[in-house]
Order: sequence, then structure tokens, then C-alpha cells
Amino acid sequence: QVQLVESGGGLVQAGGSLRLSCVASGRIVSSDGVAWFRQGPGKERELLSIISWSGPRTYYADSVKGRFTISRDNAKNTVYLQMDKLKPEDTAVYYCASSDLDSLVAGNATWGQGTQVTVSS
Repeated sequence: QVQLVESGGGLVQAGGSLRLSCVASGRIVSSDGVAWFRQGPGKERELLSIISWSGPRTYYADSVKGRFTISRDNAKNTVYLQMDKLKPEDTAVYYCASSDLDSLVAGNATWGQGTQVTVSS
């Protein structure tokens, strides 16, 4: 089974940027993908972006399209989420998750521990 560790969260002013990292270890399946989710205070979990371990395809939720960029470094087994033009409503705990792509969309995956992102106005 894959294990995931997120890092890179913190406090940033509105309009600023952060880059989150998700390092995977263990059994990584090349046909699987990695997704970033977030859960803000009092809000439901939200799927933000998905990338496969192989191939160029990516997915972005409308709420982050044009501001967030997902990428991967296969040599480091790491997936990144570059977050630009951050808004106070982006404040949340951010999680990475990994599974086959259909399971990722359903939220049925292996999860990291999460990293807090706080955007001040």
C-alpha cells in the first residue's frame, strides 16, 4: 500500500502563493493517480485536482482552475500543488490522496495526514 506525506502549508496573505508537496512511498502503481482535496472549516471535502503518475492528463475543479497547478516528479515520487493568487476562502486543511482514478473521484483512496493552509485578508 502507498503511504503519503504532505508538507508546505502555512500562513500567507491574500494574493500570495504556496507550494504543497505530497511524497509517496511504498507500493506506487503507475496507472494510479494522486489528487489534492481540501476541507475548510464547516465545509465539505472538496476535490481540487488530479494527476496520474503517468501521462499528461490533469483535472482541476472550477474553484481553482487558473490559480492552482498540479505537477509531479516521478524520480522523487512527489506530486506538487502550486497555489497562486490565494484567497481567504482557500483556507483549509489540504490532503493528498492516491488510488485508481475512478476511486479518487469518489474519495475512496489512501490519504495523507493533511497540511493546514491559512490565507489572511
